Amino acid sequence: MADWKEPGQRRSEFGAAAPAQGDVATGTTFDEGLRQHMLSIYNYMTSGVLLTGIVAALFVRSPFFESAFQVVQTPYGTAYEASMLGWIIKLSPLAFIAFWWFGAKNAGKTALQAMFWGFATAMGLSLSTIFVMYTGESIAATFFATSAAFAGLSLWGYTTKKDLSGWGSFLIMGVVGLLVALLLNMFIGSEPLAYAISILGVLIFAGLTAYDTQRLKEQYQYVRGTEDAPRAVIFGALNLYLDFVNMFIFLLQLLGSRE
Repeated sequence: MADWKEPGQRRSEFGAAAPAQGDVATGTTFDEGLRQHMLSIYNYMTSGVLLTGIVAALFVRSPFFESAFQVVQTPYGTAYEASMLGWIIKLSPLAFIAFWWFGAKNAGKTALQAMFWGFATAMGLSLSTIFVMYTGESIAATFFATSAAFAGLSLWGYTTKKDLSGWGSFLIMGVVGLLVALLLNMFIGSEPLAYAISILGVLIFAGLTAYDTQRLKEQYQYVRGTEDAPRAVIFGALNLYLDFVNMFIFLLQLLGSRE
């Protein structure tokens, strides 16, 4: 899912050298095409994040929420207990992730669009529980902090001349380690470990934001003018969407004020 038909390991620095005199028009067209390509990715990604937030805010206020999640008080603050419907809602994003891993390769643009919006909706339903666990003010503050951090990191990944390709394997290994630690802490229930996981989560997805932005920028030269370009936009938006949402979740766990 992270790699979209990138041939080989050859990389190209866009704008690193001025085009030859006879290629000025070609260079200008390429730059304009690149801007439109990245803008399309950001538009999809932003729309997905907004859809997730709207669905979460509406669902937590609906009568269906009480059928899925029972709000309880613990020594650490407000929490919830999931019914069978609640567990289906919490696990539903995994079905979409399975599609992206195993079924998206040969899917057309329309199917990918439907799955992207479906995934954003499922994530909204799943994340609706944060509204009963954290104060609205801390959720809003964390969202704006995440937005600012994401914008800065993505801008740096887009403009830097530093080759970030070496970060990829390290960051993916970090994600795997993060998942293992999360599963382990489900049984241990250690507060210090949970705090450490949140810090590492923020750092890993911050790094992925810059790395994915540069990778998507350089990927354009391989998909421009092909039938794969619209599909690459959706795959790219999904990558940045996941970076943003995961950074937000881990940052909320660090900064959020519990109800």
